[in-house]
Amino acid sequence: MSHPLHHSISSAKKHGGVPEDYLPIHNWFDETKMHYPDMRHRALRHHTEGIFWCEKEFGVYIVNSDGKKVPTRVIGEQHCMEDMGFIPTIKDYLDNMTITGWMFKPGDGRKVLKQIKEEKLDYVEQPKIKLP
Repeated sequence: MSHPLHHSISSAKKHGGVPEDYLPIHNWFDETKMHYPDMRHRALRHHTEGIFWCEKEFGVYIVNSDGKKVPTRVIGEQHCMEDMGFIPTIKDYLDNMTITGWMFKPGDGRKVLKQIKEEKLDYVEQPKIKLP
């Protein structure tokens, strides 16, 4: 599927009501295309956490125009399944992400941590993470 309208038509066929009942949810999943207009936009919401995030945004269910309660998660799962054939996790995306130099660039936070440590303020040193 390539457009939220097509997902919405599919939702109406599965759950009743009209496509407009589902359009806000399907638009929400795909609005990340404004940031990255190819399939990589899916990494931002097309995963298990995105489905639960959608539920937080729209509530546990919507009431369609037929008066039927439709779980928001079911609509999110449908969206991911129609786009990708399965529901990935964030781990599925991150495991395939290339680590680049800018990710290691120190920010101002390190200066703050050094100051906290030197002034013996309430400080717990973070464990070092080893990358593969």
